[in-house]
Amino acid sequence: SLLFHTAQTEVCPPSCSCKSLGEMKGLHVDCSSRKLTEVPALPVSTKRLYLQNNSLTSVPPGALDSLRSLEEVKMSDNPWNCDCHILYLKLWLEDVSASALANIRCATPAPVRMKPLRQLTGNELGVCKRLLPIKCLEFFWRDLILIAGAIITLILVAWALKFSKKLVCQINLSQ
Repeated sequence: SLLFHTAQTEVCPPSCSCKSLGEMKGLHVDCSSRKLTEVPALPVSTKRLYLQNNSLTSVPPGALDSLRSLEEVKMSDNPWNCDCHILYLKLWLEDVSASALANIRCATPAPVRMKPLRQLTGNELGVCKRLLPIKCLEFFWRDLILIAGAIITLILVAWALKFSKKLVCQINLSQ
């Protein structure tokens, strides 16, 4: 099954080195210490994945879902940004590798610096949500101004109609 083997090695990310773990056993994918800023597209047959000592700050949701046969993963020594966007990685590691999760420490934001990701709660990871109320408030004031404008316009139109009726009556009377 040489064809199978070449097909597998072809999908090795250029930034990593891949070794076959024997026929049909999957790949050992080493992407450690490569100054990576994002997780590369990984072969589906990845069994062991080493991403430690890079410049990774986050992992996009779903990026690791295709790695069904993964048995070992290392991701420590990266400047992880532990805001709400890190939740995918945390939950994925809880399912896949508790030991890898135990070794991940946050670099940013400041309140969680050097804290293990495993220990962070939803509250500490919900930093991104703080943008929401500000947006809502902006919409609230915008809507309030629009409503006030509409009411003032209606009052002016009603007043103008009332005034024009008086004017018509006065013109009719004077005739």
